[in-house]
Amino acid sequence: MSGSTLGKLFTVTNFGESHGPAIGCVVDGCPPGMGLSVDDIQPDLDRRKPGTSRHVTQRREEDRVEILSGVFEGKTTGAPIALLIRNEDQRSKDYGNIAESFRPGHADYTYLQKYGIRDHRGGGRSSARLTAPTVAAGAVARKWLNEKFGVVIRGHLSQLGENKIPFETWDAVHENPFFAANTGMIAALETYMDRLRKSGESCGARVNVVASGVPVGWGDPIYDRLDAAIAHAMMGINAVKGVEIGAGFHSIEQKGTDHSDEMSPEGFLSNNAGGVLGGISTGQDVVVSIAIKPTSSIRLDRQTIDKGGNPVVINTHGRHDPCVGIRATPIAEAMLALVLIDRALVHRAQNGDVVTTTPRVAAQASVTATNEKIGRNADDRDPSEA
Repeated sequence: MSGSTLGKLFTVTNFGESHGPAIGCVVDGCPPGMGLSVDDIQPDLDRRKPGTSRHVTQRREEDRVEILSGVFEGKTTGAPIALLIRNEDQRSKDYGNIAESFRPGHADYTYLQKYGIRDHRGGGRSSARLTAPTVAAGAVARKWLNEKFGVVIRGHLSQLGENKIPFETWDAVHENPFFAANTGMIAALETYMDRLRKSGESCGARVNVVASGVPVGWGDPIYDRLDAAIAHAMMGINAVKGVEIGAGFHSIEQKGTDHSDEMSPEGFLSNNAGGVLGGISTGQDVVVSIAIKPTSSIRLDRQTIDKGGNPVVINTHGRHDPCVGIRATPIAEAMLALVLIDRALVHRAQNGDVVTTTPRVAAQASVTATNEKIGRNADDRDPSEA
């Protein structure tokens, strides 16, 4: 099965199945000499792991990561880093009723048609369980990015079903199970998810991710644009059906005078481009938004076919997230980190000695100047829209 490796110089090869003995990844290309231990990786896995609230799957996995190679005396050696996460709470019997049928909206049908064999236990390779190794690899990447360049990557849930969640403060993200940047909406989100779960339905979500401190110059035209690489990686996350960079689809409604990010000696006056121009980072925040579809595994009756092509009715039992977007924030953060470290290493290899006399424009001009440009008060602005 090809397609399990991401990156050029910093590569991540993902392996395992949802109900196999273990899942994991091999990270190759990590620069040597960086301090690395389980304690650097585990916090991100803890944010993603199942069973953290009543609003997500109740599968109980500790997701304890093991570092099998690539680290000696607490530092990376430059050799491949093997990361292993053992599966501990599989209940394969829950999936017996779908062994001969295909769940609508799921990968069951396409996997069987492509490979001639399908692991129906929890979705096998198509399960969102396989995002855990991605988060582990992303933790390695984000540590290097922060130590070398001061890059900080943060995300938040900006919409849950039809509920839009206005940005309030980054501090709120770590204080609720939704990764919402708004303390005032948590009770309403709790009520919404309780009703959704009892009805047997599922819903989609939107997650925003922002990388601050990204230097100017990362990314290569024409086919290795930074925004193209980000979109490619984000679409590799289970259930993602749309990716926006900066203003995204909102740019359709904008005029050129609104969308183009004017520059002044003090800095950029807006960031509709999302920190990328011509496929190359501008030095502004890199701003990404992803759309996540409703969970396909629901207990309500749905029409489908069996392996023989006969019509059947199916409903899915087991433990599933009524909204996979609730746990997607650390996954999206990890994906962005993996793209950025790869492009940082490519830039260093080819353009590390480039020097220009043109002053570098600040990521953002004064708050007053920026808000005059976008026509609203500072208190109304989401940092991801800076």
